[in-house]
Amino acid sequence: MGDPEDRIRFDDLEVGHEIVTHSRTLTEADVREFAGVSGDFNPLHLSESYTADLPFGEPIAHGALLFAVTTGLLWQHRHERPETVAFYGVDSLRFTEPVTMGTTVHAESELLEKEPRDHPVGNGLARYETRLVTDDGSVALSCELLTLVK
Repeated sequence: MGDPEDRIRFDDLEVGHEIVTHSRTLTEADVREFAGVSGDFNPLHLSESYTADLPFGEPIAHGALLFAVTTGLLWQHRHERPETVAFYGVDSLRFTEPVTMGTTVHAESELLEKEPRDHPVGNGLARYETRLVTDDGSVALSCELLTLVK
C-alpha cells in the first residue's frame, strides 16, 4: 500500500473529493463463478432460455456481484483512498439497471461527509456517494458506503 507517510488520513479528507476508477468488463465466467461461490443459481443469472422473454432478453449479473465489483474497483484505486481500517456499512443500496455479460463498468465515488469518531482503531467515519456506471453511462448500482478511517 505504499509508504505510511503517503497514506491519506482522516484529517486530510476533503468533502466533495471525487474519484473515477478504471473499467472492467463483466464476463459469463464472472457470473458463473459468483453463482458457485454464493450458491445463487437463479436462472435469471444463468439461463438464456429463461431470460429470453424477459425485457433484457439475456441473463443478468447478480446484484451482489455488482456490489462486490464496485468495492473491488474502489480498492484497486486505493492510491486516492484514505487509510481505511474497516468497512463500516452501506446505506441506500439500489440496483437501478440490469447488467448483462460483456458490459464494461467503472465506479465513481464522492466523499459526502466525514464525522470524527472516538474509536480504538479509527479517527472518523467517511460517507461516500458511490455508483457503478456502465459503458453507456447508465447507473447500474448506487449506494452510500461508510468506512472507518485512521
